[in-house]
Amino acid sequence: MKISKEVKIAFVSIIAFACFIYGFNFLKGKNFFASQNKFYAVYQDVDGLVEANPLIISGYKVGIVTDIELSYDSSKNVIVTMLLDKKINIPKNSVAKIVSSDIMGSKAIQFVMGNSKEFAVDGDTLLSEKEANLKQSVNKAIEPLQRKAESLISSVDSVMIVVQDILNKDARKNLSGSFESINLAFRSLDKTSRRLDTLVASEKNKISNIITKVNILVTTMADNSDKLSNVIKNFSSISDSLAKANLTSTINNANSVLLQTSEIMTKINKGQGTFGLLVNNDSLYHQLDKSVQDLDKLLIDLRANPKRYAHFSVFGRRDKNKPTN
Repeated sequence: MKISKEVKIAFVSIIAFACFIYGFNFLKGKNFFASQNKFYAVYQDVDGLVEANPLIISGYKVGIVTDIELSYDSSKNVIVTMLLDKKINIPKNSVAKIVSSDIMGSKAIQFVMGNSKEFAVDGDTLLSEKEANLKQSVNKAIEPLQRKAESLISSVDSVMIVVQDILNKDARKNLSGSFESINLAFRSLDKTSRRLDTLVASEKNKISNIITKVNILVTTMADNSDKLSNVIKNFSSISDSLAKANLTSTINNANSVLLQTSEIMTKINKGQGTFGLLVNNDSLYHQLDKSVQDLDKLLIDLRANPKRYAHFSVFGRRDKNKPTN
């Protein structure tokens, strides 16, 4: 049987069309000869996710996104259809998370595996989540800095207001006067330092001698440390003895003696008693002085003429030939 040319062309066209369909779906990630499960996920925003984007588990591609459509209810959510190899078991509480697969912003769905013992079956709707995009991440990172910057700007404004209030005309004048006073103080300090340098230069030899003597004194004290220790011990013993002594009683007795002495001196000043009369009465002084002078004359005459006052004789006779005064 001879096949006509038209049949051959039709047959070839059918095969080519089938190959085209298969290749097109293969390029989209669909494989008609592999067994796959279909899952769904609902998102409020797919953020650039398109059909044929990969499904990823631990960085490995396990399926593709086959369809994306908008729900026509009031929620306006986006329903994403996913084809996943049947060999891979997905726990029911796993999350289908939209992530960026490269730095160019291409999207993919990454499965965050749950811990459920029950696995999702064909046609189940998985939990959904979306990774924050670059703008959201930047805004989230910048938001604390923005709040701090706003707070800092408010603080700076408050400080500037306070500074403006403080730095009025009178305050500026006072500050100017204060700086001038500080300048004068520094000039005076500079003059003082120069004078001190001149004094040190002129008295260098004396200062050197003083330091030498101090060194000698320190050396001497170091050489006689044992003696100094004994002296300190002796002082300590004396202080202990004084501490043990009844100083209170001694001081009280001394106070009593001083009081009595004060009373005696008061009486003397008032002219009471012999000492009071002697101190305050001139006539008694002159009488005593005259008596002393007379006694002195008597003693002189007694030494000059002892026989006038006393007569001694071996035989008890008086010399009658001697004239009597």
